[in-house]
Formats: sequence, structure tokens, C-alpha cells
Amino acid sequence: MASVSATSLKLFTTTSQASWRGSSLRAVSVRWAKTSFPSLRNSRFHISCAARPETMQKVCEIVRRQLALPPESELTPETKFTALGADSLDTVEIVMGLEEEFGIAVEEDPTSENITTVQEAADLIEKLIQKNAAP
Repeated sequence: MASVSATSLKLFTTTSQASWRGSSLRAVSVRWAKTSFPSLRNSRFHISCAARPETMQKVCEIVRRQLALPPESELTPETKFTALGADSLDTVEIVMGLEEEFGIAVEEDPTSENITTVQEAADLIEKLIQKNAAP
């Protein structure tokens, strides 16, 4: 599995190689034997745009606090809020806690309604922090 962290992603292809480059990304290359670009729909290829570890840790702390989970409960980036027993009100409270902790307004982003996992929340926070920091 490949994990790529970037704010933008571009794909370059040659006969048997694809390289991705992003503004905050080290180059990542993938090679295959065929001369055409493989269909990502049929392959087991996955890109995870991971937020910074500090952001992920804070998101996990907030989720644990809002859902009254024990500190030792395991949360992964793929953990869905509903799998932890959260309903829509709990999700709103999680988002409010994230806004307070990071000093952001989540409603500024149209994708905020689709936050269902720890990773999606952390990625949105990173995106909004970068957007707010831009001149």
C-alpha cells in the first residue's frame, strides 16, 4: 500500500512508470510490467493523504473525549465515527470540538458534511489550516 501526503497531486506516466509529485510531497514512483497505465478501478492501489501526526493525535483525543471512550481505545485513520457508536449529534459535537481546538470553521468547506472517519476529519483540518494561513 502506498501512502502519500500532499496538498496537490499530479500524475506523470511513461511506458512503465508513474510518478506523483505534490507541493509538500517527496516523489513517489510505481512501476509495472505493462506498457499502458493500469486501471485503478481493478487494481489494489490505494493512496492515503495523511494529515500530520500531531493533527491525527489531537483528532483522536477529541473523538475519545466527545464519545467518552477510554484512553486505551484504538483509533485508526480508517475508524468510522458510527463504528464507535456515534450518531449525527455526536458527529456534530466532534466537529465543534475540532473547530474549538484548531481555531477553524468547518462549515467553510463544502466537503465538511462528508466527514465520517478520523482521517477525513484530520485531512479537512489540515486543508482549512493551510487555507487560513494563505495570504
